[in-house]
Amino acid sequence: MSKDKLILPTDFPQLKNDTFLRAARGQKTQHVPVWCMRQAGRYLPEFREFRAGKDFFDTCRSPEGCCELTLQPLRRFDFDASIIFSDILVVPQAMGMEVQMVPGKGPTFPDPLKDPEDLQRLKTKVDVKKELDYVFKAITLTRHKIEGKVPLIGFSGAPWTLMSYMIEGGGSKTQSRAKAWLYRHPEASHMLLKRLTDVVVDYLLGQVAAGAQVFESSAGILGPREFKEFALPYMRDIARRVKDQMKEAGQDVPMIVFAKDVHYALEDLSQSNYEVERISEVVQKMLQSFGTQRYIANLGHGMYPDMDPESVAAFVEAGTPPLAPR
Repeated sequence: MSKDKLILPTDFPQLKNDTFLRAARGQKTQHVPVWCMRQAGRYLPEFREFRAGKDFFDTCRSPEGCCELTLQPLRRFDFDASIIFSDILVVPQAMGMEVQMVPGKGPTFPDPLKDPEDLQRLKTKVDVKKELDYVFKAITLTRHKIEGKVPLIGFSGAPWTLMSYMIEGGGSKTQSRAKAWLYRHPEASHMLLKRLTDVVVDYLLGQVAAGAQVFESSAGILGPREFKEFALPYMRDIARRVKDQMKEAGQDVPMIVFAKDVHYALEDLSQSNYEVERISEVVQKMLQSFGTQRYIANLGHGMYPDMDPESVAAFVEAGTPPLAPR
């Protein structure tokens, strides 16, 4: 296949392992499908070698680099899905905010949002196809290069998660500044969340057009009342709008949701057009407790840099003996 053909979202290789997609749709599977958030990450020596000396977001903007990092864990482990290497903060970047990856600190916004007047700094209309074209090209290239081995997951942060980073200026355990916005500036908060929702919808639809076969969306830490007012409505809106437009186009792409620490909202989320809430349990207890159907095995919030690749292999293999061979 020519190089030009690899960047066209057409004529993708036939999918050979649809176990992940079948589980997401509630269909019968021969084994519990397994994947890990951040499965392309610093715990892999080949990942560290590839990333050495490269700026993080420069790598995110390289379709070839993202493709290589996405494929690395598939060469080691028998995962049932891949997830495109990227970052949720490409969305605030597309809206006009500067984000840097600072060694030893993580993602940093040099000039975060401090008050509602700062919303004027954001682009009023985001051309997602233009601003995030590099992500779409990475997805298309990876779909071809993966040769149908497993499905490819595309993803986006949920509006509240993105809003928190944009206000906190980076990661935060308390999210105190962002939460203060919700109380001090509720109208501005909803305005920002609505704008983020519009961008995320276009972003996810662009990922489908590029070849993504599953979606993942994250939700941050809020209390029940705040979650139902400032997070859940926008997550529902994203799911509804994306699903409706995919249906019109004759596409069927499952959407999965990772709502960290919002166990109280699982019932609400299950009624929000998302197919799956992921389960984090010790593998054997998980199999004994949940059986072997209608869920996808994962590792909570994913892979950490200090994890041993051999432990990851043990996790993937742990669910195999009681089930049908892979």
